[in-house]
Amino acid sequence: MATSILDQSKDPVLKAFIAGKSDVTLGLLRHFIAQYTQLGDVYLYPTKSMAGIGIDDRRVAWITQLGKNFVHIVFPFEKTYPDNLCFQKIAQVPGTQQFNHHFRMYLPEDVNEEVLQFMRLSLQP
Repeated sequence: MATSILDQSKDPVLKAFIAGKSDVTLGLLRHFIAQYTQLGDVYLYPTKSMAGIGIDDRRVAWITQLGKNFVHIVFPFEKTYPDNLCFQKIAQVPGTQQFNHHFRMYLPEDVNEEVLQFMRLSLQP
């Protein structure tokens, strides 16, 4: 497997975010990030409680939870996309026109064509 931007990072905040996570979860995270890097020149933006995926000066997705066997990702969009099978929840951020679309990945195959479509959409200006 090629080295991912996750593994190349020397950022201590990112290292702390992924510390102690299972090999299964880290494998899922690497796969998800690899799928994004095939779509565009993205970067990771770690915080203490989550990691953003960005392009240019925008955050296009947030990795909000690393469970024992899953990765939880939030895609912020300006409108809802209710006709899908991939989001477990869609919620409006109070006081904004932002709708967070929640995706939980358990298997690499969960990043299917439908999810890739939303990943491509998130990269649009």
